[in-house]
Amino acid sequence: MSDSPEPSEELARLRARIDALDARLLALLNERARVAEEVGALKRREGTPFFRPDRAAQVIAKVQGNNPGPLPGQHVAAIWREIMSACLALEAPQRVAVLGPQGSFCEQAAIEYFGSAANLVYCNSFDEVFHATAGGAAQFGVVGMENSTEGVVARSFDLFLHSPVHAVGEISLQVRFNLLRQVDHLQGVEVVMGHPQGLMQCQGWLNRHLPDVERRAVSSNAEGARLAATNPAWAALASERAAAQFGLHSVAHAIQDEPHNRTRFAVICLPQTLEMPAATGRDCTSLVLSVPNKPGSVHDMLTPLKKHGVSMSRLESRPAKSGKWEYYFYIDLEGHPTQPHMAAALKELQETCAFYKVLGAYPLTHDV
Repeated sequence: MSDSPEPSEELARLRARIDALDARLLALLNERARVAEEVGALKRREGTPFFRPDRAAQVIAKVQGNNPGPLPGQHVAAIWREIMSACLALEAPQRVAVLGPQGSFCEQAAIEYFGSAANLVYCNSFDEVFHATAGGAAQFGVVGMENSTEGVVARSFDLFLHSPVHAVGEISLQVRFNLLRQVDHLQGVEVVMGHPQGLMQCQGWLNRHLPDVERRAVSSNAEGARLAATNPAWAALASERAAAQFGLHSVAHAIQDEPHNRTRFAVICLPQTLEMPAATGRDCTSLVLSVPNKPGSVHDMLTPLKKHGVSMSRLESRPAKSGKWEYYFYIDLEGHPTQPHMAAALKELQETCAFYKVLGAYPLTHDV
């Protein structure tokens, strides 16, 4: 076997330049890390939060705005998110509760938001994520809120209603489902497992290719992958991350019914962990409301928004479970409660409602 050919003089020169730039980058990154350690010590003395999503959003927006290229803006954002994650881990590692096991889309959303240096706490359900976050086992939690194909994750909305946590961030993740198995073919599949939302998002493909196969709902798509690794007749709807985690083959790729399928996740914490993030100029305010059961009450609920020029990006209703056909309304508004027009609208809105709770106000983030 012959040796690899020697690189040309020009290629060797370019590689030497890259090596020199890498050395400079490493030195600058460590210099940034040392400053971050000083920031962490100062925050510890002053008792201020270590992680601030509004500050993270501002930093990323600034570097993207100053980016001369050729790196695309989304790649610059991903690089800086990892830099900030590594530096934050030096200040104070963040514990983040997610739906497990490893390989879930919830895990992926948490890593995209907090970076790979975050300490992830794996939970068996969104109920456990809320409980871990509210009880202090984790400083933050990440929970699914809605899917572009199948709508809201009802359990998360119900949990928000009575939990002391609030939302301080969000991330929208493109979700691609793959059929994972121990063996690299479709023959002999007896059971397909996935989260109920995942099964619904892939029902068209399943109807065409595996119409007679049992569909079994499990606590998460990654849990389905874990189970599929134990039985060659079982398959799972899950991510490529889950395939790598459990040593499975992807026998069919991107089988979700909608090619641009996305899931929106909320980042939650206790108010004493992090208060409402400051306004960034591109924010969302989430509310849950109920109104008296009388004619025109829903119209009265929406009137203050129109009056003060507040845009509503989402309106969902959930049964109040009172047995009286009463409903809670979950609303997303464009803006921040500290903005004058928003503050005026919220004040009037609260006066019309039988129940009123701000679930959170947070900077809007990029889609991943």
